[in-house]
Amino acid sequence: MRGEFPSLRFLRPGRLSCISGITAVVAGVDRCMVCIMSRASSQLAFFLCGCYMAALGVHAGEHYVADHHKAGYYVAAVYEHQSILSPNPLALTSRKEALELMNQNLDIYEQQVMTAAQKGVQIIVFPEDGIHGFNFTRTSIYPFLDFMPSPQLVKWNPCLEPQRFNDTEVLQRLSCMALKGEMFLVANLGTKQPCHSSDPGCPNDGRYQFNTDVVFSSNGTLVDRYRKHNLYFEAAVDAPLKVDHIIFDTPFAGKVGIFTCFDILFFNPAIQLLRDSEVKHIVYPAAWMNQLPLLAAIQIQSAFAIAFGINFLAANIHHPSLGMTGSGIYSPLKSFWHHDMESSKGHLIIAQVARNPQGLVGTENATGKMDPSHSKFLKILAGDPYCEKDAQEIHCDAATKWNMNAPPTFYSEMMYDNFTLVPVWGKEGYLRVCANGLCCYLLYQRPTLSKELYALGVFDGLHTVHGTYYVQVCALVKCGGLGFDTCGQEITEATGIFEFHLWGNFSTSYIFPLFLTSGMTLETPDQLGWENGHYFLRKSRLSSGLVTAALYGRLYERD
Repeated sequence: MRGEFPSLRFLRPGRLSCISGITAVVAGVDRCMVCIMSRASSQLAFFLCGCYMAALGVHAGEHYVADHHKAGYYVAAVYEHQSILSPNPLALTSRKEALELMNQNLDIYEQQVMTAAQKGVQIIVFPEDGIHGFNFTRTSIYPFLDFMPSPQLVKWNPCLEPQRFNDTEVLQRLSCMALKGEMFLVANLGTKQPCHSSDPGCPNDGRYQFNTDVVFSSNGTLVDRYRKHNLYFEAAVDAPLKVDHIIFDTPFAGKVGIFTCFDILFFNPAIQLLRDSEVKHIVYPAAWMNQLPLLAAIQIQSAFAIAFGINFLAANIHHPSLGMTGSGIYSPLKSFWHHDMESSKGHLIIAQVARNPQGLVGTENATGKMDPSHSKFLKILAGDPYCEKDAQEIHCDAATKWNMNAPPTFYSEMMYDNFTLVPVWGKEGYLRVCANGLCCYLLYQRPTLSKELYALGVFDGLHTVHGTYYVQVCALVKCGGLGFDTCGQEITEATGIFEFHLWGNFSTSYIFPLFLTSGMTLETPDQLGWENGHYFLRKSRLSSGLVTAALYGRLYERD
């Protein structure tokens, strides 16, 4: 529920709009940050959001609305919701009082559905904990829970059959929104299910309580439900005894998978769902606290879409004082996202989404000629005799000399893990740093040097703070200051420009490319893939200063 990856240091506020990698301050709009990311300006898609009309005028919006049912595309929306919270979630309350609070949030949901309907939206996603809030005990959350019949056993339209089950007022309202807006609707709520003492898993109070995502079709029918499996310090609810692997069918996008927040870091159900090759779309309610430099919400959301070549529709809760913001509609080549640490208002993103997303492909650039830096990278991996390496220097051809100068290895805490790092000095170079069995490499050039410290870091081990899971990480990060001990601190602004290859000898195939530039801006890698037993990320032409470029590997079997 509340705040996966809590952070002790919150992000610095930012407001900007990013269009095809070109950054510009949005004039005339207070506290709004909306971004589009695309590999090529010619691929720019149209979008609408709560501040878009005021920020960029109505022309693109009019074109978007007129073209919203383009063949091979559908229109999706995610809403980052500033939820109205219980003033005392630990206090016992009545069902009537609980419904009064939840209806305030549902009123806002209904407004967003009606706005989305006017733009031709076919599916909308709302965040985790958006209706009832968080920080409850098992007892205090009970009045906020709806009874949840199994959609596999019961076909039910709560809007049209409101008297069929008791304690289903929230489900009824959501069903009516879907029906009125004529769109698929995904939302998160707390649910309850009675159990008997003969059930060995039945809690002592005689009921299961779940953190539940629900899916309604455009006619209000309850299509399916997903009960969160990987709970994040959620004492008020239970994990289901058996993992839900939920895939639902839509007429506009085919098969769609669903999971919640912290689930994104684990094999079940997230990775298991994608073993079905027909699943090209994921809907993802979240209540995620940003944790830089590696796990801000928009970082991991975008990385998941790129790593698996899918569309990823992510709705995060919006509570900047808790470090909670970051939602978007992501595809491997083009993304629309929102990150705002200043505004106290919710935010709607609407985007046109390809039914069959294109992934990052190809080993050469558009001209058909191999990039010189990529040629050097391949020679290094191949151990080419013309790419001679020793402790002092590397020669990749007669005209190029890379200074090594044996940079010092140091240690610093990053993401609560003890990273081994080397400083990134000079305008060009080739670096290596190792820990346990993982070695990370960086081949880089910089057009100009900035007065900033960057470092290449490696971690290969079990992460044990705020969750236990095994990671292998190669990370190029900007440090918080000029001292080695500042590497790993949370920063959002940078000026350093790099052209680089980052790679490592990972022992997992599950590797997520985390990429963040100045002002909480996302970038798309030019190329990703395996080469000679190493996984690499390649990037040139950054639009702004580099904050983080990382390859984040998960070894699920070692958790």
